[in-house]
Amino acid sequence: MKILKYVGIALLALILLGVGGFFYLGIQSQSGTAAGIIAGQLKDCPDSPNCVSSESDAPYEKRVDPFPLSVWETLPTTLEDMGGTVTLQEEFYIAAEFKSAIFGFVDDVEFRLTESNVQVRSASRVGRSDAGVNAARVAELREKLGS
Repeated sequence: MKILKYVGIALLALILLGVGGFFYLGIQSQSGTAAGIIAGQLKDCPDSPNCVSSESDAPYEKRVDPFPLSVWETLPTTLEDMGGTVTLQEEFYIAAEFKSAIFGFVDDVEFRLTESNVQVRSASRVGRSDAGVNAARVAELREKLGS
């Protein structure tokens, strides 16, 4: 019986440590800003699977299609309707943040206006996996914009 008690205590401690780690990462992700434009493009996706991008050099598994020019003017309103917060809006660049409900993880969604389309990048600030959230967000945005 004592062994079961110690196993239970150890299991509970591991669960609390894991939950605490997620809260810590959530808090860490709340500092910082979107990467912005680097050398004329949105920042490359990291090696981790928690990012998608339409920029031409994005790896196949992280690649999404760019948006048509026609969505540029409605992007800020649509992002906010989806629960995002537009943090920067310039003539050729828009950045927004989305925060997860439970642990407060922050994802950045960025857009770059070009002559022919609107490039997009959606990425988690921390962690390795996003359970497909960034790709799903871009797909939902595409659906809402009718593109």
